[in-house]
Amino acid sequence: MQIAHLSKGDPEGFKAIQASFQERNPGYELHYYPQTQAITPEDRPRLAFMQTGGGTAVLGSDSSKVSVGDILYLPPATSLSVDSLVDLLVFVIPDPLTEDIPNFIRPDWDPNITDSPGGCATETNAYRRILLTWEGKNGNYLYHALNAHRVRIANSFTHYHPKEGGFDEFYLVQMARPKARIITSEKVDRITAPASVTKEEVPGLMEETPLNVGDLVYLPRGVAHRGIDSVLAQVITVPGFIPGSEIGLDHHLKTINDNLELEGDQALPYNKEASQTAVIK
Repeated sequence: MQIAHLSKGDPEGFKAIQASFQERNPGYELHYYPQTQAITPEDRPRLAFMQTGGGTAVLGSDSSKVSVGDILYLPPATSLSVDSLVDLLVFVIPDPLTEDIPNFIRPDWDPNITDSPGGCATETNAYRRILLTWEGKNGNYLYHALNAHRVRIANSFTHYHPKEGGFDEFYLVQMARPKARIITSEKVDRITAPASVTKEEVPGLMEETPLNVGDLVYLPRGVAHRGIDSVLAQVITVPGFIPGSEIGLDHHLKTINDNLELEGDQALPYNKEASQTAVIK
């Protein structure tokens, strides 16, 4: 897991994520434009995620109001201008979007984008808006090279995306309560072998990182993660959200606790609801 504190000005943190992501994902690029009003044309398609600010944006001959949480699609040879200062996280993508997807994808304003509980937010009243999706049953705007959903995560299940056939994931944090945090682990091989885990290993199995507005979290394939205590994030996956590539770990974490009789602060954190059986989504 890597994290860059974009709102605090963290160029080194962002450069580290940029280099790692681009090395793992040929054909993609990642850029950050803080406090900008314009992006010049390129010969490749791009997706710009609005992180701060708002106003009116112009894309070629198309214009729209924009605000935090929106995605702006820049086709090849298209420039972007905004009438106020904004922060944009921009992905260069390998394939253009189809013509049925609008240039301005606005989760809080588009009637085609409504709450769809599931994934990391299974509560019936969950705020989860799917902007770009892999499958038509999940949303109207299909695209396989990158998916995105804006979601409020209160208590997600612990899971990872496999290195083979999975996807990289980003959390672009747009709101966070004081105790919001992400739990991660790069030791999935040990967690998935609970019978052999020793008590001495437990303190190094998982790590908690606080989350604040403006944080960009990079979760490469194979890194376990779980968001808790209310964070509103744009969750971005590259490539798209491949079905069957969310592999749950909470049943293994519970087994480790039970085997070693771990309780209280010594116990590994897990989602109780997802610990009753193996979960794959």
